[in-house]
Amino acid sequence: MRTLGVLGGMSWESTAVYYRLLNQGVAQRLGGLHSAPLVLHNVDFAPLAAMQAAGDWDGAAAVLAAAARGLRQAGASALVLATNTMHKVADRIEAASGLPLLHIADATGAALRAAGVRRAALLGTRFTMEDDGIVLQRLRRRHGLAVDVPPAADREVMHRVIYEELCRGVVSPSSRAAVVSMIERLRAAGAEAVILGCTEIGLLVDAACSPLPVFDTTALHAAAAVDWMLAELEPGAESGSDA
Repeated sequence: MRTLGVLGGMSWESTAVYYRLLNQGVAQRLGGLHSAPLVLHNVDFAPLAAMQAAGDWDGAAAVLAAAARGLRQAGASALVLATNTMHKVADRIEAASGLPLLHIADATGAALRAAGVRRAALLGTRFTMEDDGIVLQRLRRRHGLAVDVPPAADREVMHRVIYEELCRGVVSPSSRAAVVSMIERLRAAGAEAVILGCTEIGLLVDAACSPLPVFDTTALHAAAAVDWMLAELEPGAESGSDA
């Protein structure tokens, strides 16, 4: 198996989900006592969150690029950035580390296309929903998808729920109801599926409660990473990475 570097901690709540999914995926494919060969750098999210709020993406890129170089030195052969929002600086992290980065939008876009979805709604942080340079542009241009986002008031609610609740391990029934209503409005506006475009949203909403088919970027990204780790053992398995 190939060794994967994971840039995590943004937040650690979703990084824990990545760790579980990556190990489960390898165990399910190989059986026995197999687990995933990982190198993990778990950043302190508070300074990075402050940089996001201040628009200091250069500072955030420098922090993550240094961490990525450390992962390469520790033996990683590729990177997974365990967050949607910080994919805004994915190209800089990839260039600084000298390692291929398995992009979260590629895993998601491939799954949507395979399911025949043409128009999807995207939920995430305010940054992800409003900044074309994070995942929106890649989903639209590289994967040919029409992607809708909620109106401004709903974007603010979603952003607050992520940072004030989900990133702190709080899963609120009232917030779940609010997000489900949000998805229902997006369905009524023509969306065929909903992209859970923040790695924490899957802690709150799943296929059982969503009015639309769910495409969880965390699960899809982890599955693509498992394909990458096992590609040399299972020829033809690698998918979801155009990096």
